[in-house]
Amino acid sequence: MTELLLPEGWDPTNPDINAVALPHEEFKALRRNEPIHWVEQVPEARAGFLDTGYWACTRHQEVREVSKDNENWSTAENGVIIRFGEDMTRDQVEVQRAMLIHHDPPSHTKMRGIVSRGFTPRAIATLKENLRERAYKIVEEAVAQGSGDFVEDLAAELPLQAIADFLGVPQEDRKKLFEWSNQMMAYDDPDFDIDPAVASMEILAYFDQLANDRRENPQDDIVTKLIHAGEDDGHGALTNDEFGFFVILLTVAGNETTRNAISHGMHAFFQNPEQWELWKNERPETMVDEVIRWATPVTVFQRTAKKDTELAGQPIAKGDRVGLFYASANFDEAVFEDPFTFNILRDPNPHVAFGGHGAHYCIGANLARMEIKLIFDALADIAPGISLAGEPKRLRSGWLNAIKEMQVNYK
Repeated sequence: MTELLLPEGWDPTNPDINAVALPHEEFKALRRNEPIHWVEQVPEARAGFLDTGYWACTRHQEVREVSKDNENWSTAENGVIIRFGEDMTRDQVEVQRAMLIHHDPPSHTKMRGIVSRGFTPRAIATLKENLRERAYKIVEEAVAQGSGDFVEDLAAELPLQAIADFLGVPQEDRKKLFEWSNQMMAYDDPDFDIDPAVASMEILAYFDQLANDRRENPQDDIVTKLIHAGEDDGHGALTNDEFGFFVILLTVAGNETTRNAISHGMHAFFQNPEQWELWKNERPETMVDEVIRWATPVTVFQRTAKKDTELAGQPIAKGDRVGLFYASANFDEAVFEDPFTFNILRDPNPHVAFGGHGAHYCIGANLARMEIKLIFDALADIAPGISLAGEPKRLRSGWLNAIKEMQVNYK
């Protein structure tokens, strides 16, 4: 084993690192030499937590192992977000416990059972034709304007419209979802003059009003399904807090992650024009998961050890946080052949971009896959000559692999 040399104070959740590029060389060194690596954090980097750092887990094997193990690892103790803004308080972390992803079984099992009512294969399938029409219209409108910001014009639009349809939000309000999502997620980026707490309160107030309306006037949408007790599945209904935080999770996860997968995917096609030709001509089903692996929109989530345990031979004490670096695991040479080659024919493709497997596997994974397939179908049919007009601008974030702007020519 060679000596592991990392810059002093190196922390892969440092937004300044991720604003430039994901630290793939450092991840590669960790996978080979120290797959469970202690990261000591400066105080502002660990705001909201009661420790001095975390263990970085970088190999595919251990990321999957922890993801599937609810006996030894908790999301409830510290949540899944590994880094907040430097003014985050412990009380604010505790408030987020109402969110689905911050529950452990058995409460997580009950909540997920309620939420799953809106994500059945049948429910997702009913959206397909409407979303296909929306995808083609979105691309047609972009082509008509000639050039623009791919992120706002295209990558964000289909996920936003899908979420609005899904939640029963009027389409004219979808831009509110876009703005609230940006404000809650972009707290590390100086280009955004925002207050995440205000955005959270605004979205909670908006959906509280929507929920009250659905209680009086039930409709065929997920809001109605979530706030009315289920008589056939035994799970009951969400409380007001649970509903509000689920909507935040859905709005952010359904918008930010799919938006960034589409943006990174298009950029990968620009960098690999032979893959774009392959997609236009053959439309392989394997494209979608390669785009998702390549993008890995959420670079890392965390777990907290429920008891003294070990990981890859490294002792982990009860209460220690472990960062599951999906952005490293998805490029693990032990699992993926030529991982740094963008290959839309890659099969098998056991990426962990949806959170690995286990209880917290992304409930909207099939919807995200559908949206990505539909938008790239539309692009190939209507904008086959799309080209890059300027280098993408990355979001400064501790845990999102995000593109905030990418200028393109649509024809």
